[in-house]
Amino acid sequence: MPLRFDIKRKLSARSDRVKALDVHDSEPWLLVALYSGHLNIWNYETQNIVKTIEATSNDLPIRTARFIERKSWVVCGSDDMVIRVYNYNTMDKVHSFEAHADYIRCISVHPTQSFILTSSDDMMIKLWDWNKNWACTQTFEGHTHYVMQVVFNPKDTNTFASASLDKTIRVWQMGSTQPNFTLVGHEKGVNCLDYYRGADKPYLISGADDFVAKIWDYQNKSCVQTLVGHTQNVTSVCFHADMPIIITGSEDGTIRLWHVNTYRLEFTLNYGFERVWCVAQLPGSNTLSIGYDEGAIMIKLGREQPAITMDNQGKIIWAKHSEIQQANVKALGDSPHKDGEILPLAVKDLGSCEIFPQTLVHNPNGRFVVVCGDGEYIIYTALAWRNKSFGTAEEFVWSADSSMYAIREGNSRVKIFKNFKEVQDFKPDYGVDGIYGGQLLGVKSGSGLTFYNWETTALVRRIEVAPQQVYWSDNGELVCIATEDEAFMLRYNPDVIEGTPPDEDGFEAAFDVVGEVADKVMTGVWVGDCFIYTNSENRLNYHVGGEIVTISHLDRTQYILGYIAKDSKLYLGDKDLNVTSFALKTAVLEYQTAVMRQDFETADQILPSIDEEHRTRVAQFLEKQGFKEQAMAVSVDPAHKFELALQLNDFATAYGLAVEHSSEQRWKQLSDLALRSSDFNLAKKCMFNAKDYSGLLLLASSLGDSESMVQLAELAHSAGKENIAFTAYMMLNNIPKCLQLLVETERYPEAAIMAKTYMPSEVSKILKLWQADLSKTNEKAAEALADPLQYDNLFPELQLALKAEKLLEKERSTLLPAASYPAVAPNWERDVLAETEEMLASLPEVVASPKEDEMLTAEVKEEQPVSEPEEEEKEDLFEEVPEDLGGVVGAPEPLIALEPEPSSLPFEPLMPPIELEPEPVVQEVPADLAVKVPGTD
Repeated sequence: MPLRFDIKRKLSARSDRVKALDVHDSEPWLLVALYSGHLNIWNYETQNIVKTIEATSNDLPIRTARFIERKSWVVCGSDDMVIRVYNYNTMDKVHSFEAHADYIRCISVHPTQSFILTSSDDMMIKLWDWNKNWACTQTFEGHTHYVMQVVFNPKDTNTFASASLDKTIRVWQMGSTQPNFTLVGHEKGVNCLDYYRGADKPYLISGADDFVAKIWDYQNKSCVQTLVGHTQNVTSVCFHADMPIIITGSEDGTIRLWHVNTYRLEFTLNYGFERVWCVAQLPGSNTLSIGYDEGAIMIKLGREQPAITMDNQGKIIWAKHSEIQQANVKALGDSPHKDGEILPLAVKDLGSCEIFPQTLVHNPNGRFVVVCGDGEYIIYTALAWRNKSFGTAEEFVWSADSSMYAIREGNSRVKIFKNFKEVQDFKPDYGVDGIYGGQLLGVKSGSGLTFYNWETTALVRRIEVAPQQVYWSDNGELVCIATEDEAFMLRYNPDVIEGTPPDEDGFEAAFDVVGEVADKVMTGVWVGDCFIYTNSENRLNYHVGGEIVTISHLDRTQYILGYIAKDSKLYLGDKDLNVTSFALKTAVLEYQTAVMRQDFETADQILPSIDEEHRTRVAQFLEKQGFKEQAMAVSVDPAHKFELALQLNDFATAYGLAVEHSSEQRWKQLSDLALRSSDFNLAKKCMFNAKDYSGLLLLASSLGDSESMVQLAELAHSAGKENIAFTAYMMLNNIPKCLQLLVETERYPEAAIMAKTYMPSEVSKILKLWQADLSKTNEKAAEALADPLQYDNLFPELQLALKAEKLLEKERSTLLPAASYPAVAPNWERDVLAETEEMLASLPEVVASPKEDEMLTAEVKEEQPVSEPEEEEKEDLFEEVPEDLGGVVGAPEPLIALEPEPSSLPFEPLMPPIELEPEPVVQEVPADLAVKVPGTD
């Protein structure tokens, strides 16, 4: 049978003539060397050019270019005979040198050493070592015409082969100046060659201007086969690294794919981009890149997923080309392995397969394995690898019943077999584009996905969806239908279809939607009610109860092989047939399954078997299902328990957790919740511990809580929150403390103005501090400040203001309850001096006596001017302030337990708090100019 696999175009990039291509090992990059002298790096996943290098300034052609991934370099050769090296991350030129005396045709990079080989129209091959500053360490001479290509032997990297227009292929040994041998057979010049990478054949292939490609056995030095079919010069040849095909490209515009064993022509591709100049493919990938006159094409050949399968006992079988190999994860024993670590499996050869395997699948009980490919299937026994049955088929699927399977023949018929005998042959109404196995037989067609009964082929349900894959659970109750960009979880109800007539789309009640995943499912498996899957972003997730849990971020594309419940491990494989495992506790999955089925009795029995390290994951699952009280009982994570306590309004538990694991964020969260619940006492405790000074200011002022306001003022002052401390003292009518704050923060102008307004007896003291500070920057401006002791004529109402201050002291110390606010006139509506005059007039015998007036005057005049106040003076400035005006409270413990809040805050409503602005720059003024501080009126 001929090879059968899909060929899809992955990239189509129009450009100038493409002379060379290379594919990056790890990045999704395609290097394109153009005849116009430019290098382009395409991202073939996003279909965009990510980097461009103008290598030659005079648009000379670049005929060869290669990635050197281990150095992050691109190296290219052009018609100016120069080799150029660029760092493809920084786009900087690393090195350049003249390498040959004529056009450079090819560069080949040694796979492990610091060497490159170059060939040229000067008929020479040169070996360069970049660790020796790109010194030429050897020259190989012997060809008599242009040397078109050189290639290292992947099986022996000390040898390489060269193709020349002198009609020969020569094989060389590094260290020797003479070729080992020469292969002659082409009638015209040889353009290209490549080595076969498989271990079974010592072959290389060459293409020439005689329109043919030849397969050579370089051990026997003979031509094995000639591939005839092209109608123009063969310009590029390649053995595919992973598929049994040979690729040839020609100036006739076609790419031809040949079977590597039979040499039969399998496919001919023509994309209309004119002549083919080069091909490139990456080992381990199923992509093929082709360079043309008018651009580059990248195509994908066959499936990306490797042919690998695992039974429910851990026996793994895979295909490596046509060879079948087996490994067993049970042989690893109890040796520990990290999640994602490649397992050191012992590999056993089972034999070869008559067809090229594209898929391998165990049947449900693991006794048989089916191999599909090339339009055929063969069923083997899993242990002895003996042929049990075979036939022709486009697709093959197993039923949940291990004895049944179905095949698709063409696009119209499906056959069902039981015990290797055909029992059904039917033609679905809407055609057959694909089939899926499991509890029901799924048939994909243009109308969607249709499920049939295996025994009777009766219609069960037609669903309008375009599936990519269908996954059934082991018990047949759940099914996942994966589409191009999402997946649907359905529950199958077989009981509802008995005795009920179907409509044209089957039984509507046969399936219930239980979940949906907005993700592209690549591979998946059911474990109970949990669906474990890998997605297109290389994440390993599982879905249960509407919740998606990420198990791991994979570092490469991997495919789920299966889950072994006894080991509590999930096994995956990659395209290189490496197997990894991830621990996934069976108890956790069983518990989540029991919760989803609302079987809480079973869930409670399973819970003790779940380790503490997995309890939080279970609690998060319970929370998302709405069982928050159970989640808090299960969780062992204090942060998670605190969040759950907040959601449940469990203040006692939340407070205890906040005390045990204190953090400002938790105290703030709890205080917000307490405020919403009107628990002001708890809110204050939390705010003090959270150091939420602005919140405390609002709460204490709203509640009229003077005790809390005093504590807040002291705490804010010690924490450097001077604005809040100032506001708190101002609301407490503690003017001396307000002045002290302004002086301590060296806000002398604001302090002087505030003293002039509220405590004129302190103006002279503060003015001296202001003058001393201002003299450091502007002595004349400092001298221009008027002191009331020296310029009493500029302060005509000073004596009255001093008397008003004495009268208001008692009023300020007696704080009014908050309930009195509406009846109290605001400060800005009062004329304090007029009130003082009126009071003095009405009480002359008490307040306005001449003796007391003289005492006040004498008290002001006793102050002596200070030229240079020291720091000690600032500290002692307010030492005579009565203690009852300051109300200093010691710093509280880290956790503050408050008594129930006072019923009122007895203080007078004052003017809005003063904004503390930075000190303005004082302009220099004439020395004889005295500045008068604004009066109190």
